[in-house]
Amino acid sequence: MFDILIRDAMLVDGTGAAPFRGDIAVKDGLIAAVGEVSGPARRVIDAGGRMVTPGFCDIHTHYDGQASWDPFLAPTSLNGVTSIAMGNCGVGFAPARPDRHQWLITLLEGVEDIPGTALAEGLTWDWESFPDYLEALGRRRFTMDVAAHLPHAALRTYVMGERGADHREHPTESEIAEMARLTEEALAAGALGFSTSRTIVHRARSGENIGTLEAGAEELLAIARAMRRQGKGVIQLISDAYMTADDDFANRELDLIAAMARESGRPLSFTLQQTDEAPDRYRHIFERVAAMVAEGLDVKTQVAPRAIGALQGLEVTLNPFLFCPEWRRIEKLPLAGKLAELEKPDVRARLLEQHRQTIPADGFGKLIAFGFNRMFRVTDPVDYEPSADRSIAAEAKAAGRDPADYMLDLLREEGGHRLIYMPLINYARGNLDDVHAMLSAPNTLFGLSDGGAHCGTICDASFPTSTLAIWARGNKAGHAVPLESLVHGLTLRNARHVGWHDRGALKPGLRADLNIIDLDRLGLSPPRMVHDLPAGGGRLLQTPRGIDLTLCRGVVTFEAGEATGELPGTLLRA
Repeated sequence: MFDILIRDAMLVDGTGAAPFRGDIAVKDGLIAAVGEVSGPARRVIDAGGRMVTPGFCDIHTHYDGQASWDPFLAPTSLNGVTSIAMGNCGVGFAPARPDRHQWLITLLEGVEDIPGTALAEGLTWDWESFPDYLEALGRRRFTMDVAAHLPHAALRTYVMGERGADHREHPTESEIAEMARLTEEALAAGALGFSTSRTIVHRARSGENIGTLEAGAEELLAIARAMRRQGKGVIQLISDAYMTADDDFANRELDLIAAMARESGRPLSFTLQQTDEAPDRYRHIFERVAAMVAEGLDVKTQVAPRAIGALQGLEVTLNPFLFCPEWRRIEKLPLAGKLAELEKPDVRARLLEQHRQTIPADGFGKLIAFGFNRMFRVTDPVDYEPSADRSIAAEAKAAGRDPADYMLDLLREEGGHRLIYMPLINYARGNLDDVHAMLSAPNTLFGLSDGGAHCGTICDASFPTSTLAIWARGNKAGHAVPLESLVHGLTLRNARHVGWHDRGALKPGLRADLNIIDLDRLGLSPPRMVHDLPAGGGRLLQTPRGIDLTLCRGVVTFEAGEATGELPGTLLRA
C-alpha cells in the first residue's frame, strides 16, 4: 500500500524534460512510482491537473542561528523549499570560541541584518568546533533538510583571534595550516563546503569590513588544497567582481576564483548580480566562466530571479530619512510613537531640512535616501517589475509635491504599515530583461535568496515562487523561460551542484520531496513585519498563493498554506 498517491497531475519532473500528465506514488519517504499508477493508498489526492514538482533546493540561505531554535525556518519553507544550504558568504556561528560569541553576533547583525538581541537570546551555543555545530543541528528536527558550509569569517577568527576580524591582517604560515586542517575536519564531519566573502558591502554592525575581504591567495588556496585532499565539498563565495567598472580588478578577482576551483578540484559557485555602476559586467563574467568551464573547471554563477529589492517603511530597517539625526532620535520608538512624532510640524520640518543636507557618501546610501524614482508602493499581489511612471517621484510630481515631503505622508499610510519597494540590484535599466538573460545563460544556478537574513530589509526567501510566477508567464517585455527549465533550476541542477544526489527529480527511488502547485493562482502576498524572533525581534514574512501542498521525506509539511506541525527534516551531512 502506498502512503500517498497523487492522481492526474501535470508532472514537471526536475530533469528539464517537458511536462507530462500522470500520477505519482509515495511510500516510506521515497517516490515509489511515476506515470500511470494503480494500487491502494492511505491518502489519495486528486491534483486535477495541477503541477507537481520536486521540492525546491535553496542553496543560499542564512538560517545558521535561527536553526538552533526554530524548526519551521520560514519564510523559505513556505515557498516549497525542502532542502537548504546555510553558512553562505563566509558568515555563520561555528567554529566559535566562547569569547567570540558576541563578535559573531555583531558580525551577522551587520552583514545579514539579523537582530542582535534575537541572536543573543536565541542561540543555544551548544557547540564550539564545526563538527560540534553539526552535532547540535543533528539533534534537531525541521520542516526541511538543512546543510551547512564552513564559514571563512568564523574560521579565521577561531584560528587568528581578534586579528582574524581585521581584513588588513594576514595569517602566519602556521595559522594557514591550522585553517586548512580545520577545513578538512569540518568536511570529514559533513560540512557541505567552504564559503567566503570578498565584498565591501559586508560589514559588522560597527561598520568594520568583514575580515575575509582581502584574504590572500596563499590563505585561500591552502584551504582549497585541503578540500582536494578530502575529495568532497563545494566552494561558495561572493566577490565585488560584479560591482566594479574596473576591468583589471574584476579580472584579478576572477583569476583568484579560477585558481580556487583549479586547486580544489571541487564545484564552485559565486554571486552574480547587476549594479547601476557596471550594468554589463555580468556579460564579461559569463565569458570568463565559460572559459573556466572549457578548461574543465566546475564553476557556476548564482543568479536571482528578480531584482534584489529593499523594503522601506516605519517598521523596517530602511527609509529615506535613515541618515538624519532627527530620525535616529525616534527610530527606536514603537510604531505608535513614531506616528505621533511624525504628526508634529516641527519634527517634519527638521527631518526635511536634515534630509536635504545629509548626503550619504556611498551609492547605495544615496539611492536609499534620494532614489525616489526607484521607489514604489508595494501592491497586492506584489509587482516585481514596476515601471517608472508608478514611482514615488512620479506620484509626487503629479501631486505637485516635494518627493521627501510626499514620502513622509506615504510612510504613515495603513497605520504606519505601508511598505515601499526599492529594486536596488538587477534593475539598472528599470526592467527585468537583464535578469532574463542571466537566468537563461549556461553555467548558472538559481540562488541568492538569503533566507533567514536581512530580516528588516528584504524578503527574498520567496524567490522560488517568483521564479515560476514571473518567468513561466513572461516579464512585461514578454521574455519567458520554459517551465521545465525553471523547475530544473530550482531542483535537480542545484541539488547536483552541492552533491545531493538522492533528490531533485520525480524518479522512483529518489526522495519524496514534492510540491503541488496551482500555477494559475501562483503569486505572492505583500511582505509584512512580524515580531516572532527571540526577544521580540522583527522579521519580514511573505506567504505565497498557489503552493497547495509540500511534502518532505514523504510527509506533508504544509497544506493550503499552513504548517501541519510535522518535522521530517534533518541535518544533511555532505
